[in-house]
Amino acid sequence: MPHKDLKDFINKLKEENELLEITIPVSSELEITEITDRASKQKGLPNKALLFTNVEGYEFPVLTNAFGSYKRMALSLGVNDVKEVAGRIENLLQPEIPDSLAGKAALLPKLFEVSSFFPKIVKHAPCQEVVITDLKQPILDKLPILKCWQEDGGAFITLPLVITKNPHTGSRNMGMYRLQKFDNTTTGMHWHKHHDGAKNFEESKKIGKKFEVAVALGCDPAITYASTAPVPPGIDEMIFAGFLRKKPVELVKCRTVDIEVPADAEIVLEGYVDLDEKRIEGPFGDHTGYYSLADEYPVFHITAMTHVKDPVYPATIVGKPPQEDCYMGKTTEQIFLPVLRKILPEIIDMNLPIEGVFHNCAIISIDKRFPGHANKIINAVWGIGQLMFTKFVIVVDSEVNVHNLSEVSWKLFNNTDPSRDCVITKGPLDILDHACDLPGFGGKMGIDATKKWKEEGFLRDWAPEIVMPDEIKKKIDEKLKNFIKS
Repeated sequence: MPHKDLKDFINKLKEENELLEITIPVSSELEITEITDRASKQKGLPNKALLFTNVEGYEFPVLTNAFGSYKRMALSLGVNDVKEVAGRIENLLQPEIPDSLAGKAALLPKLFEVSSFFPKIVKHAPCQEVVITDLKQPILDKLPILKCWQEDGGAFITLPLVITKNPHTGSRNMGMYRLQKFDNTTTGMHWHKHHDGAKNFEESKKIGKKFEVAVALGCDPAITYASTAPVPPGIDEMIFAGFLRKKPVELVKCRTVDIEVPADAEIVLEGYVDLDEKRIEGPFGDHTGYYSLADEYPVFHITAMTHVKDPVYPATIVGKPPQEDCYMGKTTEQIFLPVLRKILPEIIDMNLPIEGVFHNCAIISIDKRFPGHANKIINAVWGIGQLMFTKFVIVVDSEVNVHNLSEVSWKLFNNTDPSRDCVITKGPLDILDHACDLPGFGGKMGIDATKKWKEEGFLRDWAPEIVMPDEIKKKIDEKLKNFIKS
C-alpha cells in the first residue's frame, strides 16, 4: 500500500521497530549529524530512522536516516524487496512492440496501467494549511536546517525536491539539489550542468523568462526517491512516483508561482532563481567522504512558504559511506537493471559498490559470447545516461557473483594482465570527483576480468579452476548429516 504522506511512513517505521525517537536536547549544528552518523555505522546506536523531537531553538522535529537500510528502502516503496519494483519495470518492457492486432491488444492493459499513474490536480491540500507570504516573518529561520560538518559553508537543506518547468514545453522536472541557507528568504541552488533543472534554467536565461521554482520537503517517501531516480529525459518524475506507489500523486498549484507540488508535502518553499545572480556556495561535506569545494551557483529567492500545521522537517546526512544515500543508490541499481538489460541484454547483473559512491565503480557480469565482448560492454556503459560518469568499469563472467567483493577481487587479480586487459580513456566524470585535473572531466579505466579466449589472442590454454566433483559433494553431505546426527 502507498504511504499517504511522510507521517504515515513514520508510523509504519514505528510499527516495524525501525524508528528511534531522540528526545534529549540536540543542536541542528553538527550534533544531529554526529548522532545520525553513529546510527548509520552502528557505532553505539542501532541503524534506525531517527526522529529528533527536541531540537534546540526550533518547534519542528527532524527526521533523518529514514532510507538508511535495505529494509527501510523497501518499506518506503511499499514492497518486501525493491526487486519487486524491478520486476514490474521488466514486465512493462516486455514483450517487444507487436506487429499483429492481437499483440497490440495484449499491450492495452499495460498502457492503461501506466496512464492510471498520471498525477491529479487538487484544489485544496494539507501542504497549504499554513501560508506565509510576509517575507518579514520567519521562513527559513523557522526550519531546523542542519549544518552537518565543521567546514561546511553554512546550513544546508539536504533532502529538497526541487520542481521546475521547461520554459518552452512546460514539462515538469523534479530533482534533488542541495540548498545552502544564506538568510531567511534566500538559498543557493546547487545544480550541476548535467541536471535537468539546470538545463531548464539555462533555457529560461536564453529567452529572459523569469525562472520560477518550488521546493517540496517531506513527501511520501516514494515521491522523494523518485526525485533521485535516473528516469529517461522527458519522463515526469511525478508519473514515475505514481508508478512506484501504484497510485497517482496528488498535486496542488502553488500560491505565488505557476508550479504544482505534492499536496501532502510537509513544507513547500515557493520562489524563483534569479537569471543573473550568483553567489559563493559551499564547501560541503559530500557523499564522497570529502568536502566539495566552494564555487559560484545561482540564488533561490523565496516568495512564500506553506506547510501543514505540525510539520516534520526531513533531512539526510551525506559523508563517508555507508550513509543513507548509499541505500538509495543501491535501490536505483536494482530497480533500473531491467532498463540496462533492455539496452545490453548480455548483462547478467551489476553492482555499484557502496565504496564507489555511485559513480566511481561499476562491476558487471556478462554472458560472454564473442571475442572482445567485455570491451563492448565497457564502452557501451560509458555512453548510457548517468553511467557515463563511471570511473572504473569491471567486467566479469556470468558465474561470478558481482555482489561478493571477495569473489570479484579474486577474479580481477587473477584473470587480468594489466598490459592487455585495461582500457584507459578520458571522458565526463561526476562533478564531485576531486581526483581529476579538471572539474567533471578526467581519466577512466575499463578492466576485462573475464576468462580470455584464443580468439582474443590468448595463445595458451586458460588455467582450469579447481572444482570438487558433484558426486563427492553429495557423498560428503550424507556422511556429515549422519555424523551430526550421531
